[in-house]
Amino acid sequence: MQTESFWVLRPFNPVFLCSFGLFIVLLIVSSLILRNKSEKTRRIVLCSACVVTIVVFFIYKYMLSLDTDYRVINAAMGGFNWWTELPLNLCNINMILIPIAVWKRNRSLMSFSFFLGQLGALMALLMPSTGFSGYSLLLPRMLGFFFTHYMVFIESIALAAYGLYKPTYKDIPKTLLTAVVVSFVIFVINMILRKTGLGPKANYFFSVETEGNPVLEIFHKIIPVPYLFLLPALLVLGPFMFIETFFITKFGKKAS
Repeated sequence: MQTESFWVLRPFNPVFLCSFGLFIVLLIVSSLILRNKSEKTRRIVLCSACVVTIVVFFIYKYMLSLDTDYRVINAAMGGFNWWTELPLNLCNINMILIPIAVWKRNRSLMSFSFFLGQLGALMALLMPSTGFSGYSLLLPRMLGFFFTHYMVFIESIALAAYGLYKPTYKDIPKTLLTAVVVSFVIFVINMILRKTGLGPKANYFFSVETEGNPVLEIFHKIIPVPYLFLLPALLVLGPFMFIETFFITKFGKKAS
């Protein structure tokens, strides 16, 4: 009991801060090591990290399918269902997009992944879904959830930290528009899964229900309509992207 209580993780508790801190250190150390390496080497390292994250993601989902406690805890959302556990949440999409964007040197994809990847992962870490807060980090579902989200967070930042992408103000409108379009497409997928019965509780991007997310609850009270309540949250991205672009433009080094 003592060992389990020591490893219990909740946002901002010591276990959370220490584990998160380790990944931040990993990002800093790897950035310093790669600082004078070729662009190809930096691309290979980042893409390799993403591949590891993708592999762990699918192992984590398989372990989640065997987790009987999770089925009980998450019963209100239908328990475990492969159709609602596909890599269609914001963090999962970026997990897949980052290596594609880097290898293809696609600026639009890198911009989307840089801004949306870090913000989406951070929100998931600070406001975890049901069954992923208040439990031992040593549980397979906790290890899988936090490892993949920590990795997506640092991988998205690594786009700039490794000198592969430097945001500009021109990137902001296109990235915002892309976020709206992608979120709407995901909403349509949610509705198809719900209507066909494949995923009765499909809620990728939290675009149908808030699932108790405190930030989305605020917007849902203002606009109690599926998907539409998500739009104000997406618009908050604008100031976030502007502020981050300002500091990187002013103090960051030029991308390769």
